[in-house]
Amino acid sequence: MNNGLVQSHKDLKVYQKAFVGAMQIFELSKKFPIEERYSLTDQIRRSSRSVCANLAEAWRKRRYELAFVAKLNDCEAEAAETQTWLDFAVKCQYLDVETEQKLSKIYDEIISILVKVINNPHPWLLKHPRSRGARE
Repeated sequence: MNNGLVQSHKDLKVYQKAFVGAMQIFELSKKFPIEERYSLTDQIRRSSRSVCANLAEAWRKRRYELAFVAKLNDCEAEAAETQTWLDFAVKCQYLDVETEQKLSKIYDEIISILVKVINNPHPWLLKHPRSRGARE
């Protein structure tokens, strides 16, 4: 993630990479066979988009370290799942190896960034004053 002048989850480099990856997968998956519509096509689109959606949720949960890290873990898992679906797409001959390698590299970069933030979430957490009472 990029801790300079970030105002929204959309400003994060990791979000931008995930969005580009998801859109590339969307375009490529349009060419998958019709019989894959409710299986591989649906799954790879969902997992790739879920990385972005979970990043948006994680960004809004920065007040609570455990919730923030949990959402980042979900992002990491969805990115790895996307790589698995890419492997299936190659094995089924829906994608060529070179395309899969380029996309998988994007998801390796995403996972690397996420792991770094998961291991050191404190710079990303929102600072909030300790509550003085429930009525304030």
